[in-house]
Amino acid sequence: MVQKAKILLVDDRPENLLALEAILSALDQTLVRAASGEEALKALLTDDFAVILLDVQMPGMDGFETASHIKRRERTRDIPIIFLTAINHGPHHTFRGYAAGAVDYISKPFDPWVLRAKVSVFVDLYMKNCQLKEQAALLRLQLEAGDAARPALGGALLSELSARLASVEEQAEALTKQLDGADDSGAAATAAHLERKLAGLRRALEALRPGSD
Repeated sequence: MVQKAKILLVDDRPENLLALEAILSALDQTLVRAASGEEALKALLTDDFAVILLDVQMPGMDGFETASHIKRRERTRDIPIIFLTAINHGPHHTFRGYAAGAVDYISKPFDPWVLRAKVSVFVDLYMKNCQLKEQAALLRLQLEAGDAARPALGGALLSELSARLASVEEQAEALTKQLDGADDSGAAATAAHLERKLAGLRRALEALRPGSD
């Protein structure tokens, strides 16, 4: 059974968190609330998240400072961050959001359909990455067994690994085509990174086939 992805919602106003939950509930993923930057950082210590929706205007640690802490941690630096703000301070404010590591910057009030679609893309990418890690773990076990494992891999196990990897490759290719031409550089860059990892894993798998060097 495929585990649900976790989405972190960070906002100091309960009504905003409730609105985000209403918008994203249709994605059928696990929505986790955080009422402050400090609370968000605490949640990120123990759980893995597909994407973070982060309010900019918060008392104490604001969204920019929270994002800075997230990007400094090795465990969390690659999690996509979508900034949400009720105040548009112009290009400089937007640039500060991207400089802090955001993949997108959305002003309130936002279109619920657009926000849900953007979050859905990052959830899909996260799920593909999870599948990729599973395949990589299986391959790593075989690689650690050394050359003696190659004859055993010539049969059903190698075919199963190849088929499962092909499924992930097909889904990743479809997602990349979906993003082609879309005005979403953050999602496109994440998809490209996923494709490079898939290509490396495919090369490793092919190297295990009998007769390969």
